[in-house]
Amino acid sequence: MEIPLAEITLRKYEKPYQLEKRELVKKICLSLGLLQAGDSRDVIVDVLLVLLNSSKERKSLTSDEVKAQVEKIREENSLEAKGIAESNIRRQLKRLRDLMIVDKKENLYNISEFATLSEIFDVKIEKFLLPQILERVKEYIKELDK
Repeated sequence: MEIPLAEITLRKYEKPYQLEKRELVKKICLSLGLLQAGDSRDVIVDVLLVLLNSSKERKSLTSDEVKAQVEKIREENSLEAKGIAESNIRRQLKRLRDLMIVDKKENLYNISEFATLSEIFDVKIEKFLLPQILERVKEYIKELDK
């Protein structure tokens, strides 16, 4: 099986006019390929929202704490309890770690370096991950062009 060294999906949506915070986070997840359009299992949105909220207080959370807060958010928003099993919460945390948005240290999770999402996207995705991916794609294209 071919396993990529790195991958990212980027999508463009309409401008963010008058969206609630959860809807903004959902659009970010859709834009970064963390969520598929029309996907009813959108627990990644709530996982990211919980971590963004805790980041303002520079607080790290265990996966159990993330799960408890996700359950609360989903209940407050009258959303189904799909995807809130502990194993799935950990899987979503890993996906956020793989995209360098979340750090894990001693089983505690937080937004990377408690930075803003803007800073993380700029430094880790736009300036670090994307150039590496683009360069490798160009290498394959040049090799094919020979």
